[in-house]
Amino acid sequence: MALRSRFRECLSVCRNPGNSHFPQTTPRGLHRCGVAALSTGAKPAAKPEVDPAENAAVAPEFTNRNPRNLELLGVARKERGWGTTWPSREFWHRLRVIKTQHHVEALVEHLNGKVVVSASTREWAIKKHLYSTRNVVACESIGRVLAERCLEAGINFMVYQPTPWEAASDSIFKTR
Repeated sequence: MALRSRFRECLSVCRNPGNSHFPQTTPRGLHRCGVAALSTGAKPAAKPEVDPAENAAVAPEFTNRNPRNLELLGVARKERGWGTTWPSREFWHRLRVIKTQHHVEALVEHLNGKVVVSASTREWAIKKHLYSTRNVVACESIGRVLAERCLEAGINFMVYQPTPWEAASDSIFKTR
């Protein structure tokens, strides 16, 4: 019952804000009722004036924040080097497969020599699913994991330049 009378009192204050019979007609009184004063004017907010010539101005110095953008567009320069050098340097990403006595490791190198993505049978997550860390199945598994990681990193193309004895190996063939 008390809530109903308070509601009616607040409603009458909102309908007749200039009525002096109620102590809640002051702005503080409106807040006591839990109501805030609102403006219902039809005047739109003023927009700041923008000079269209400002939008056409281009900064004299451009900073590319995505260094791989030109590679993805296919217009970045590749280091050509001398034609007689081996392995050739005409790539953006190169696959290297390293086989040791106990493990197989595959790396994707960028042109500047930094390793971008790698997978190895030394990693516990890969090693626990393999019977042997050196056989053909291990090489194939490393190839699958590396391919998935390359796609996640946004690498869609790479070069593989095996030596003649690597090209004849079954395990290296499965890695590719």
